Amino acid sequence: MSLPATAPQGRPLIETRGVTRVIGGDIPATLVAGIDFAVQPGEFVAVTGPSGSGKSSLLYLLGLLDKPTTGEVYVDGKATSELSEDARAALRLSSLSFVFQFHFLLPEFTAMDNVMLPMRALGKLNDKEMQARALDILASLGLGDHARKRPDQMSGGQRQRVAIARALANDPLVILADEPTGNLDTVSSGQVLSIMRNLVDSSRTDHAKAIIIVTHDLDLAAKADRRVHIVDGRIEAPAPQDD
Repeated sequence: MSLPATAPQGRPLIETRGVTRVIGGDIPATLVAGIDFAVQPGEFVAVTGPSGSGKSSLLYLLGLLDKPTTGEVYVDGKATSELSEDARAALRLSSLSFVFQFHFLLPEFTAMDNVMLPMRALGKLNDKEMQARALDILASLGLGDHARKRPDQMSGGQRQRVAIARALANDPLVILADEPTGNLDTVSSGQVLSIMRNLVDSSRTDHAKAIIIVTHDLDLAAKADRRVHIVDGRIEAPAPQDD
């Protein structure tokens, strides 16, 4: 079945209006072409499309890792294009988080220390509070017994769950995930998807979050609340029928 291409009405946690991303050179390339896109609190949105269609480019714009050539990205109603780099970094640290295909954990740090890294950067908690929060998050993801293990002492699925725990460290509004199950076996992929689904569902009544996941996996996309399909930097509406 086809998932709706438009978000429900309300104040979005994250939104783009007419966003375009063009990279220069002798022959400029348009990565994202005039996209209007909004995600509401409590939504789990899957972004699909062929390789090179602009999925990851859109995700990097939403995550304030890149700036749009034209258009505007709003985070919780706040325009971001005119913010300084320091202000963009601060907003990214407090309101957004990322999970990638590869976990990017620091190999010399324990799971707990990796989860504490964003908290240290934000600087709102003391060491005791950071440790307690890191342990609580790891325990909630079934990793309480692994908090003091290094990444090389854990399985691939466990490392990716630590990466999710790290993404939750600063209680972000939006989690942006780029092929988070692409490097995992079927069982681990199912665990990661279940965790993300539960994160959205459990947040709907209190401090609702949103998850935007870029994926080639249509089975995974079918479990989202809504699917947005991108071709040549533009959103196709409606999304094509799944087989």
